[in-house]
Amino acid sequence: MDGAHIVAGIARLVNDVGLAEEIAQDTLVIALEQWPRDGVPDDPGPWLRATARHRAIDVIRRRTRYAEKLRLFSRDAEGGVEDGTDLDDHIGDDLLRLIFTAAHPVLSTEGKVALTLRLLGGLSTVEIARAFLIPEATAAQRIVRAKRMLSGVGFTMPTPAETAERLGAVLGVVYLIFNEGYSATSGTDWARPALCSEAMRLGRVLAGLLPDEPEVHGLVALMELQASRLPARTDADGRPVLLGDQDRRRWDRLLIRRGLAALDRAETLGGGPYTLQAAIAACHARAVSSDDTDWGRIAALYEVLVYVRPSPVVRLNQAVAVGKAGDPARGLRIVDALSAERALRDYPQRPAVRGELLAQLDRTPEAAAEFRRAATLTHNESERTLFEARAAELG
Repeated sequence: MDGAHIVAGIARLVNDVGLAEEIAQDTLVIALEQWPRDGVPDDPGPWLRATARHRAIDVIRRRTRYAEKLRLFSRDAEGGVEDGTDLDDHIGDDLLRLIFTAAHPVLSTEGKVALTLRLLGGLSTVEIARAFLIPEATAAQRIVRAKRMLSGVGFTMPTPAETAERLGAVLGVVYLIFNEGYSATSGTDWARPALCSEAMRLGRVLAGLLPDEPEVHGLVALMELQASRLPARTDADGRPVLLGDQDRRRWDRLLIRRGLAALDRAETLGGGPYTLQAAIAACHARAVSSDDTDWGRIAALYEVLVYVRPSPVVRLNQAVAVGKAGDPARGLRIVDALSAERALRDYPQRPAVRGELLAQLDRTPEAAAEFRRAATLTHNESERTLFEARAAELG
């Protein structure tokens, strides 16, 4: 996340997200040039931030005529502000500050999320496209358009009232960052724990900033309950382990306790879609074993979630729960009803879920074919290996 921290800090200085991203990229290039020759610093973070600040001053000297602004930035680079911790706004965290700033009302919700995922989540345009289930070109257009629109309005800190108005987009960004960490959409790694940790950190800062917002606590609960499984999601050789096969003794009990406490707080305050998803995660966290999971309650919670926030992915998860609760035929009907959804056309989880439901119905050859199709659609090598192994098991 070093690149994201640099962008966040420099954006606060130069008031231009596009320029901040350019300076961050220049800084990383300088590091790649100098470190092999001079050695990697003992603590690379401060070196990167200091180099970026000096680059920002150089750019400002070339691009601006406003001496007062230059003096302000120079003072900041010389130590007047250290990592944004003593700024006199109500947010007090560079990354979270930039997320709220990028959630400006001039942008569409899609543009806000795509831009902040690109800058702060460290996600590539391809990964953002897969997170939204949209073409890569569409994701790229959203990012470029958002940068262009923000360059016209500049970066101003939202007031406390504006902070509340932008909260929905901010929560969406934080959770999408977490999701990419929990289940990487591409590459060789099954998960990217550093992204999960950063998303949880931002969630906790949000909870301190907005202690009476139920969905903030709901999101924190959801992330911590899901993150508690990370140690058990791979075996000793790094191979993926699905939920039903995980050694629950390896689950992080501290994260579970914290997640359940946050869920209790969210439900007391009212809650919403994130709180419902956290309640589903809590059913798994409370089960001693996979066989003890209350799938009936999970299926019922998904019924409510489909009503509150309907989406193709939510309905797909509902189908899994319905099948696990003892009605795979109904689960299969739910999946087949999604066949016309363009968003799921190349989504590998749809044939994988369909394959599992077909396997429950003893339609083994069809199930194996679905897992083979899922393997061709995924861009994550660990997931592809998993799907191929399941197809071979059934075949």
